[in-house]
Amino acid sequence: MAEMINKKSSILFILAIALLMPYIVPNEYILHVLVLVCIWSISVYGINIFTGYTGNLSLAHVGFFAIGAYTLGLLTVKADWNFWFALLGACVLSIILGTLVGLISLRTSGHFFAIYTMCVGYIIYLVIDKWDDLTGGVRGLVGIPSPASIGPVSFDSLTAQYYLVLLILILTILISKRIIQSLLGRTFVAIRNSEELALTIGISTKKNQLLAFVISCFFAALSGALYASFVQFIGPEVGSILLGFEMLIYLVIGGIGTLSGPLVGTLLIVTLTQSLQFLQEYRMVFFGPILLIILIFYPQGIVGLVNNIANKFKRKKVSSQPAGEKNLDKKEVG
Repeated sequence: MAEMINKKSSILFILAIALLMPYIVPNEYILHVLVLVCIWSISVYGINIFTGYTGNLSLAHVGFFAIGAYTLGLLTVKADWNFWFALLGACVLSIILGTLVGLISLRTSGHFFAIYTMCVGYIIYLVIDKWDDLTGGVRGLVGIPSPASIGPVSFDSLTAQYYLVLLILILTILISKRIIQSLLGRTFVAIRNSEELALTIGISTKKNQLLAFVISCFFAALSGALYASFVQFIGPEVGSILLGFEMLIYLVIGGIGTLSGPLVGTLLIVTLTQSLQFLQEYRMVFFGPILLIILIFYPQGIVGLVNNIANKFKRKKVSSQPAGEKNLDKKEVG
């Protein structure tokens, strides 16, 4: 009971800091970075649903991020749609295309699946880069509007956009938590642990993998659309495979297959990356060894490491208790 209270108190404290951040640090650059952290985190949560909980590696995720960004950009700039309808259109298109790509790609498995999805992601990048009449090619799309006002609530200021993406991130985390803790989430984990065993107990592995893939595509497109409206300019680089690997790095360092890993990894790496701007292209020389150390010694990332330390501390605390206190704890639990 005390652990639950402490956990809830910690969550409320972190949420309070996030809500008060524009007033705690009234610096536009820091707020700009925090908005990017929220946007990238939404996308990384999408990767975590599919890769972290079903065990498959999709390299097409960044392609759906680009689809979300360009769909919103084209619908608002060229078709003159309202922002919110364009955002909905981007998400719906990602679900449709994600279903089509998933139905074909999930006929493969393992490294064949990863290679196939990488090819899909690269094709999306080439379409954006070469279809000059539609996407603008290397010139990109300029003048993408900020989110439209909802009644008296305007999103023209940086602070308002921060609260908008923070709200969407919170909803993303809550949805992810609901999925993970449900029967569907346990089904995903069963498939990750052993697809053959999951089949023997009657789980439709392909159907559940397809569902996880579509959910992942939805979050990728949502994140891409929010990114496009925030920076107000996008080019073919939003579909670059390098950007996809950066998102994977955020997840791996934070903790793959954990609820808070995507947020922790994205916050840490984006913050460090912005702090090391003076190193320019040599930044990855700094991150490379860190990534290797985490992969070798802490495959569950920073969150997994913290959880292991906390569990060891609890076991040590219980073992150091007198026998009478242990029995009393058992009676209280009973």
